[in-house]
Amino acid sequence: MNQYEVLRQNHLNDYLQLTRKYNLLSAVRLAVVLGSIVGFYDYFQADRFASLWIALFLAALFLVLIKIHDKISWNRKVKKTLVGINEDELAYLSHTAIPFEDGTDKIDPAHAYAYDLDIFGKNSLFQHLNRTATWIGKTKLAELLLSLLPNTAIHANQAAVKELAEKINWRQDVLALGKLISDSREAYDKLVDWSKNQGKEMAHIWVLAMYVSPMVLIGAFIGFIATKNTAFGDTAVVLFLLNLGILIVLNKQIRLEIVNLDKVSEIIRMYGLILEKIGQENFEADRLNALKNKLQDGTGTASVQIKKLSALFANLDSIQNGLAAILFNGVFLYHAHVLRRLLQWKKAHSAQIPVWLDVIGEIETLNSLANFSCNNPAFAFPELNDRFEIEFRRLGHPLLPQEKRVCNDVDFNVHPFMILTGSNMSGKSTFLRTLGINMILAGAGAPVCATQARVHPLNVLVSMRLSDSLSDSESYFFAEVKRLKGIMNALGTRNCFVLLDEILRGTNSDDKRSGTLGVIKKMVAHHAIGAIATHDLEVCLIADDYPDTLVNRCFEVEIIDDELVFDYTLRAGICKNKSATFLMKKMEII
Repeated sequence: MNQYEVLRQNHLNDYLQLTRKYNLLSAVRLAVVLGSIVGFYDYFQADRFASLWIALFLAALFLVLIKIHDKISWNRKVKKTLVGINEDELAYLSHTAIPFEDGTDKIDPAHAYAYDLDIFGKNSLFQHLNRTATWIGKTKLAELLLSLLPNTAIHANQAAVKELAEKINWRQDVLALGKLISDSREAYDKLVDWSKNQGKEMAHIWVLAMYVSPMVLIGAFIGFIATKNTAFGDTAVVLFLLNLGILIVLNKQIRLEIVNLDKVSEIIRMYGLILEKIGQENFEADRLNALKNKLQDGTGTASVQIKKLSALFANLDSIQNGLAAILFNGVFLYHAHVLRRLLQWKKAHSAQIPVWLDVIGEIETLNSLANFSCNNPAFAFPELNDRFEIEFRRLGHPLLPQEKRVCNDVDFNVHPFMILTGSNMSGKSTFLRTLGINMILAGAGAPVCATQARVHPLNVLVSMRLSDSLSDSESYFFAEVKRLKGIMNALGTRNCFVLLDEILRGTNSDDKRSGTLGVIKKMVAHHAIGAIATHDLEVCLIADDYPDTLVNRCFEVEIIDDELVFDYTLRAGICKNKSATFLMKKMEII
C-alpha cells in the first residue's frame, strides 16, 4: 500500500506544478493576444511598421504558446488520471471500495463455472483483477477467465506476469492512456468493420485532376495578380468551381469512409499512444516480446501508422467545416488528397488493425494479472504438471481480506475426490469456491492464493448455484439435472476438476441420497478430481467402497458460551457436530 501512496503523492505534486504552469501560460497567452491586437491597431492607425512587426511576432508567439499550452494540458490530464489510479488502488487495498468495472454484462448462468464461482458481477474475480480500460482489454480478460490454456501458454503467461509485476510505473502509464479513451464496443466494432471493408481505389482521372487543376488555378491566379489580365482571373474562378464540382463527385466516397466513424479519430490516436508505449518498452519474457513483435508490419511501427490514421480521419472529417472546406477544396482539392492518402493507408495497413488492437487487449490482460500479483506478493505461482497432480499448501480464497482468510492444505494426489461435510455456515461452499477460483487463476497463468502449489490445469465443472427459469418453464431440479448431465458428458471426453455443492436439493431425502451416491460413483468411474459437499452423513460411507479414490473431509463447529464458533479449518473424517437445531432454538424459532 505504501508504494501506491508514494506514487499518488508524486503524481499529485506533478499535477499541481503543471496546473500552476497551465494557469500562468493562460495569462501569458491572453497578454500576447492583447499585445498583438494593440500592435495591429497601432499599425493601421499610425502606419508604424514597428508596430506591425511586433504584432506579427506576438501572433507567431501565440501559436507557439498554444502548442506548449496543449502539451501541458495533456500532461496535466495524464497526471490527474495517474493520481486517480493510485487512489483506486489505495481504496481497494484498504477494503473501502472496489472501484473497477465488474463485468456484469458477461454473466452467463449456463456457463460451466462462471456463474457458480462469481467470475463476473459485483465483488467477482473479474472485478478484483480488472485493470483494463479499453473494450478489447476487458474482452480479453473475460475470455482468459473463461478458458483453459495449454501448459506452455500458462508458463509463458506466468513469466510475463512476473516481469510486468515489477513494472508498476509502466503498467500505470498504459492504464492512464486507456482511461483517457472514451472507448466502447461500438467504437471498436466500427473501426474493425471499416478495416475489413476495402473501398474502391480512386479513379485515375480524379487523381490526375487533383494535381493538375490546383496547379493551373494557382498559376492563373498569380498571372492575374501580375498582369491584371481578366482572362487569368476568369480561368482561376472557373477552376475553383470545377474543383468544387470534383469534390461533390468524390463526396459520396468520402462519406463512405467516414460514416459512423465520427469522433473516432481521438480514440484511434489514444490507441496509437498505447501501442507506442508497448513498442518502446524493453521486455525479457517471450510472451511480451511476441506481442511487441506483432506491432511491426514491415512498413513502420504500429504506433506510427495508427497515429497517421488518426490524423487522416481528423483531416477528412474536417470536410464538415463549412467555409474553410469550400476555400481549401476550391483551391487545393484538399479533401480529395486526404481521401487518396486514406485509401492508400487502408490498402497497406488495414488488415493489421485487429491484430494491433488485440495486442493492446492482451497487454492490458497481462497487466491486470501482474497488478494482482503485485498486490499479493505472498501468492505463489503454481508448479505445473501433466500427471493429474493437484495440491496446495495454505490455500485460501483470494478475494477475501487477508485478516479474514483461513487457509488449509489440500491434496488430491492420494485421493482424487473429496466428500465434504459440515454444518450450515461452516465454510463448505466458500471452500469449494476457493478451490474453483484458484484453479481458474492457475489455468490463466496468474498466482494462486497459496504458499505453494502443484497443479495439473484442468477444465473446471461446477454445480453450486442454480435457479428456476420461468422463461424456459424449467424448475430448479430440472435445471440441476441438466447441469449434472452436462458434467457427465464432459467427463466422458476428458478429465475434469469437478465441484458439486449439495446436489439434488429439489427432491426427497431418499431420492436425494441415492442420486448423490450414483453421481459419486460416476465421478469415480470417470476419474474426476474434485469435491462434493453434502449434509447427508450416510453418503460419506461410500468412501469405504473406494478407499483409493474417495476421502472424507469436514468443517466442524463448536458451541462455546452458548455461541456457535467456526474455525473454517479443514479436518479429516466426517462432520460430527450440528448447528441448525441449536441456532433455531437460540433464535426462538423452535
